Amino acid sequence: MRGFFVTGTDTGVGKTYVACDIVRGLRMQGHRVGAYKPVCSGVRIESNGRSVWEDVEELRQALGGDVSEDQISPQRFDAPLAPPLAARQERRSVNFNELQNGFDLWRPLCDLLVVEGAGGLLCPLTELETMADLAIQFQFPLLIVARLGLGTINHSLLTIEAARTRGLKIAGVLLNEATPLPSDDISINTNAEEIALRGQVSVLGIRRYQAAGWVSRFGEPIQLDWSTLVE
Repeated sequence: MRGFFVTGTDTGVGKTYVACDIVRGLRMQGHRVGAYKPVCSGVRIESNGRSVWEDVEELRQALGGDVSEDQISPQRFDAPLAPPLAARQERRSVNFNELQNGFDLWRPLCDLLVVEGAGGLLCPLTELETMADLAIQFQFPLLIVARLGLGTINHSLLTIEAARTRGLKIAGVLLNEATPLPSDDISINTNAEEIALRGQVSVLGIRRYQAAGWVSRFGEPIQLDWSTLVE
């Protein structure tokens, strides 16, 4: 089984949006694809009392809607906090072994697995481990989703450095405009080049707010072939 580990430079950068885009793209190419978000926190209660974890539901829909929540995310918590803090509020704990078991359950079901972490690479996962420890366990190359606007160079380079010091391979960086940027933010014209140069990474694509597709760091429309980037 091959795949990606989708991480972010922060929460709210659009990891789920990108993960779903990858899942849909691979499915359209005819691949057997799975989506796995090992742990998720932050629930919405619908009027009928049903608990909905938005990230899990979006991944489920990207897969076609016929996969269970437990298959996609075996450990889910209510509070919008880092997983061990959310778990603590429910007098529970995050079980690292259970997250590995959930990963292994996908092996007979897909050839390509898209794993989405929670928060950033050093987001707490258990009382002792971080998301980086889970990425090390799974050994998939990282796709780093970063903000497009001002401040992203520092966040991106810190994430790249943290990954490399832990021996994690980086497939590339994706700059995503998750929320509309101010019209006077001229950093969007230079961020990709600086991250590529200073981080010695591939900036695979840029996506503007609500845009239909990706563009290169040179502004040209591109079609990303995710299957060529996985290991």
